[in-house]
Amino acid sequence: MEPTAVHPPPELLDRLRHACRVRHYSLRTEDAYHDWAKRFILFHNTRHPQDMGAAEINQFLTHLAVVGKVAASTQNQAFSALLFLYLAVLEADPGKIEGVIRAKRPTRLPIVLSKPEIQAVLGRLRGTPRVVGYLLYGSGLRILEALCLRVHDLDFESGHILVRAGKGHKDRRVMLPRIVKDPLLAHLDGVKARHAADLAEGFGGVYLPEALAEKNPKAPFEWGWQYVFPARTRSTDPRSGAVHRHHLSEQAIQKAVKVAATMAGSVKTTSPHTLRHSFATHLLEAGYHIRTIQELMGHASVETTMIYLHVVDKGGKGVESPADNL
Repeated sequence: MEPTAVHPPPELLDRLRHACRVRHYSLRTEDAYHDWAKRFILFHNTRHPQDMGAAEINQFLTHLAVVGKVAASTQNQAFSALLFLYLAVLEADPGKIEGVIRAKRPTRLPIVLSKPEIQAVLGRLRGTPRVVGYLLYGSGLRILEALCLRVHDLDFESGHILVRAGKGHKDRRVMLPRIVKDPLLAHLDGVKARHAADLAEGFGGVYLPEALAEKNPKAPFEWGWQYVFPARTRSTDPRSGAVHRHHLSEQAIQKAVKVAATMAGSVKTTSPHTLRHSFATHLLEAGYHIRTIQELMGHASVETTMIYLHVVDKGGKGVESPADNL
């Protein structure tokens, strides 16, 4: 009888990736947590985190703010990654983390386009980016929320879109703009034909969240689970090794919106998120209640939505300039 092979225990960073996958974290979060843990270890001359604690975490986070000049959101992400490393992977309490020099969070108003500017930008988008652009402005979706839509998330009869696992892993319903229904249906005809061709070639599967493919092996090949905005080419899933068609990349839409804004002659820094900001601002201007807008935007707190009140206000808190009365 041959001796049983003895496998060495997985490396710490591999254990971190495994912990992320068990909890169904996105690949983007998994990669970010892996990179922050690696940077933390290298910062302390490759010392094992098991031999470090709150003091070393404090030192690293302070270094990011003081020397690295990182944004507050970046420092917060690093802190979350290290907390996950200790609590979920090492199963150890790093101790009370206090006295960290926090990165400053600047107070900036969102960039918003006027309705004529929106028309000019959307009018210069073509093909799939045009359909996506109408969803960003017409439904207030984040770019990834739009690109991750599945066919069965669209309800043309009731005029709604189901946004699954948005920011904070929360579902919500938003309106499906009437203006985009016909272009979206035409777009889906092309997507369905491409999906049929993929199936004929022995492919046609798609990534499913939370191990749904294990519960229903046929689900990844069903039409309803396909991405509304699939990528042009098939790719290999870095986790499972399966070859399938992922959703369209964010960069493709970002580039298209930037080019369209330039063609429209806009001097404002315009991105896909600008269309979402404009959605909220124009709803406020139309008199909709801020709580309604909060739900449509998927904000956890109404305070986040209230930033648009400052955009709607005229310059100087609505005060008329004395120069205009001369």
